[in-house]
Amino acid sequence: MRRSKSLVCAVVLALLAFNAALAQVVAPVEMKDPELRSLQMQYMDDLKAVGTEINNLSFEYPFYLSKKLDLDEQQQKAADQRSIRFDHYNGKTVLAITGNYYAAYSTTQLSKDQRARKTFLAVINPILKVTVPKFQTNSNVQGYALEVSHHVVGTVMGVSMERPENLMVYLPQNAALKLLAGKTDTTQQAALLEGQYFLNAEPVTIWLNGEGPQLGTKAPVPESTDDDEKPTEMKAEIANGTSGGDGYVPPINVPLKFPKRLDHADESPKAGTVPRDASPEALASLQAANRQSLEAMTRELDSQVHFVSYAPASFVTFHQEIFLELSLTTTLSDTSAGSRYKMAAEAFDDHIAHLIRPVLGYFKPDSKEDPKFDGIGFSTTIRLAGKTQAAQGSEAVEFFLPLSALRCYERYDCTGQQLIDAGIILINGERVSLDLQIAEGAAR
Repeated sequence: MRRSKSLVCAVVLALLAFNAALAQVVAPVEMKDPELRSLQMQYMDDLKAVGTEINNLSFEYPFYLSKKLDLDEQQQKAADQRSIRFDHYNGKTVLAITGNYYAAYSTTQLSKDQRARKTFLAVINPILKVTVPKFQTNSNVQGYALEVSHHVVGTVMGVSMERPENLMVYLPQNAALKLLAGKTDTTQQAALLEGQYFLNAEPVTIWLNGEGPQLGTKAPVPESTDDDEKPTEMKAEIANGTSGGDGYVPPINVPLKFPKRLDHADESPKAGTVPRDASPEALASLQAANRQSLEAMTRELDSQVHFVSYAPASFVTFHQEIFLELSLTTTLSDTSAGSRYKMAAEAFDDHIAHLIRPVLGYFKPDSKEDPKFDGIGFSTTIRLAGKTQAAQGSEAVEFFLPLSALRCYERYDCTGQQLIDAGIILINGERVSLDLQIAEGAAR
């Protein structure tokens, strides 16, 4: 009799566990896309296993898988929790997971990037750790897209208000594998920089060290709280329009220190600083001291850089500072034709960004010795591959980038956009602001 009761209990518990796992996975019949529906059916066992493991995770605050975001907790308890599914994101097939996390962050204590970091560490990273191993060898899965909603607390017109905020994370498969396999913060940060992150549809960056790269000694520009203090509709989407958010770790009151766009008035030398000697004699001496390194760099990197033969690498004065100017040619595909901003952005992403680390390798940092120059200027003429020079014309783009920001980028501590924001960009001799994402996306 006792044995029969034990058997019944075991069966009941097994059924409950099965139903709980099934309750987190979207049913294939609900999916309209035939390809996604087929994948959902084929890998249903793996999806249910992921649901079970997520259910077994321990979070500091309540977390629920959910088809809908921005629900209050009482609504969530009765809501549909089936959210694990295959989906499309930017033309790639991804494993998508959405949920609600009931932690609240102060908009006055935490910046957007810090809130994104806390959600990532508290919720999304643990979910990746149980999800990626199940699909790391699955050629159908090209990445992972997770949306989690958390809450933020601020004031509007002097009245305290709590509202939802949604974090969307996309990691390509290779980046997710590098993140989980990384043994140091540097390797993990490099993997994170391959992903995309949006907080209420606005791009953010996740810094594992909590503060981002340390560039220079300028005081950080305070984050505007206008957008934080206004209720906002959820805009970030994974294919079918869901979006989400965050997890909690105690607040950090240190503002982020990665580069911000500066007003022109902020760029003059600081009072009390001794300007660098930029006389012709000093430039000639600097050129002679670095002659061997410059010759080796030109010889060894020419096939990658495409140096202009009649304009050798040389030190020049720009904005009362000394830059190593490299004159080169960038050839883009015909599909890159468009506005000068689009071409400049693609020249940076497809060419200049790949030269930074090789070039810096010829100028090793020395904590005991001043490098005697302040940055590198990549001066490039952009041409399109399928057209003759006479037919297409050309765009001249100059990227004057400070050495501190270049070193930050070299260490994978800041993004290409932050490097550009720390520098000065000229197109055909005119200074411009260059937003890579907007410039490259506008013409598509």
